[in-house]
Parts: sequence; C-alpha cells; structure tokens
Amino acid sequence: MIQTQIVQALADKCEVTKKTAKDLLNALAQTAVTEVKKNGIFVLPGIGRLVRVDRKARMGRNPATGEAIKIAAKKVVKFRIAKSAKDAIVPPKVKK
Repeated sequence: MIQTQIVQALADKCEVTKKTAKDLLNALAQTAVTEVKKNGIFVLPGIGRLVRVDRKARMGRNPATGEAIKIAAKKVVKFRIAKSAKDAIVPPKVKK
C-alpha cells in the first residue's frame, strides 16, 4: 500500500476525513522517530517495534580488491515484527 491508500483505508475505517487520517498518520510517524531517538524503542502494539541498535566496529573486505578495511561503529534502526502479526501473515508450520 502507498500512503494515499493507507490514508483512504484509515478514513473509511474510522469514519473521519482524509485530512484527519493523514494528520494522524504523520503524527504517528513523527512520534515513532522522536521516541526512537529519545528512548531507542517505539512499539506499535500488534505490529512490531522500531529499535535502535548500536553496531560495533569491525573488519570487512573491499569486494573489488580484497583489501581488509575497518568499518566504523554506527547506530542503525531495525523493525522487529510482533509474533502475533508474523503468525497472522505466515502461519507457523504444524508439527506432526
């Protein structure tokens, strides 16, 4: 889905205007960014969580020359899907 489709679906489901739904979606995105910057985590109940992860410095290889290079430490953001959402999308295999 693209943003316009999400806004339309929210507007229809919540019986609000598209402008209100778009404002809600933008506020949710801004809140997520602010919380991850501040606390390192933002949880969307039933969907998953945005988590800031600190990667350590490590040695890597230049694929073109094969030369060893140092990769600096950095912070990255990952999304970890909730188990309930994962099971709803891809049901777990049934054990025999």
